[in-house]
Amino acid sequence: MTSRCHALGLACFFAVAAVSPAVAQGQPAAAAAATAPAAATTAQPVEDNLNLRFANGMAAQVEDKIITVDDVRHEISPLIPQLQRDSHNEKEFNDRLEALQDDTIQNLIDRVLIVKEFRKPKGEDEEPRRIPDSYIDSRIAEIQVQDFENDRSKFLAYLRSQGKTYRQFRQDTEEDIILNYMKQQRRKSESIVSPVKIEQFYNENKERFYQEDKVHLRMIQFTRGEGETDAQLGVKAAEVMARIKAGEKFEELAKIYSQDPKRSKGGDWGWQNFSDMKKEFSAPLMPIKKGEITDPVYTPEGCFLLFAEDRKYAGIEPLDAVRPQIENILVQQMATVSQQRWLERLRRNAYIRHY
Repeated sequence: MTSRCHALGLACFFAVAAVSPAVAQGQPAAAAAATAPAAATTAQPVEDNLNLRFANGMAAQVEDKIITVDDVRHEISPLIPQLQRDSHNEKEFNDRLEALQDDTIQNLIDRVLIVKEFRKPKGEDEEPRRIPDSYIDSRIAEIQVQDFENDRSKFLAYLRSQGKTYRQFRQDTEEDIILNYMKQQRRKSESIVSPVKIEQFYNENKERFYQEDKVHLRMIQFTRGEGETDAQLGVKAAEVMARIKAGEKFEELAKIYSQDPKRSKGGDWGWQNFSDMKKEFSAPLMPIKKGEITDPVYTPEGCFLLFAEDRKYAGIEPLDAVRPQIENILVQQMATVSQQRWLERLRRNAYIRHY
């Protein structure tokens, strides 16, 4: 039984339980390898008080697994510089640091419990479940390619900077795979949302689905050459406009004529809010409808033809337009509640001791 329980959102848990602390923050492992010494240097002068809180060097025990002060420090060290930047004074920093330490300890406890639950045999005659070696090898190979440019020497240098052996990294990788698998299984169990719930959520949260005036913009840009006049640029624009009137597609002509960065994509700039645009673009675009093109727009940079591939007008989006979005929100909410209850059950049935 647990001697002390902390309430912890699963989003925090699954963010921290990654291949490395840096990866948990969305930072590639390679970047972590490059910044680890700097982070350690930055964090070193800051007293984390872990040795004072846990004089015996142990933060918690889960079944037969000891979570040490060094385990906790390894997780929080990369986060301390940001914690310092976000804190307005020493008291706020210390309060945040202690909360981070408690959350990290709970994360490490839950990690042990989830891995244990995965490995538990389903029947008396069954062997404990495990991840096939080929899956782990494949994941480590992906990490080396994605984060270390497939350079094994960089990968090994990262392990040394983290004070880890290859065997330890392999074990961490296996546990990461297990955590992701178990999380997905919990989400699958809560993947059906009734239309009634979707409609109820929409009616109670309509303000969340307000949209500004926006346009799906395609553009053809004629960059102004040295000394080139509006009249000269207008000749180029007129040629393109004539081809469009003859039935050619705007996006195909953009690939030929446009001199903007989106040329290869047919001048596609995606959905743009009118409030975010320059006035010289928003003013001619505002009155046109879906499928229409503005007259040439002249600026010091050049001449522009603006095409409204689609339009959305200010107001509350209709239910059918946001139904998939609402379904995703509700599935996530249900999965979070389900996962929290599941974790609480695992904690109740385990021996956990906080020091």
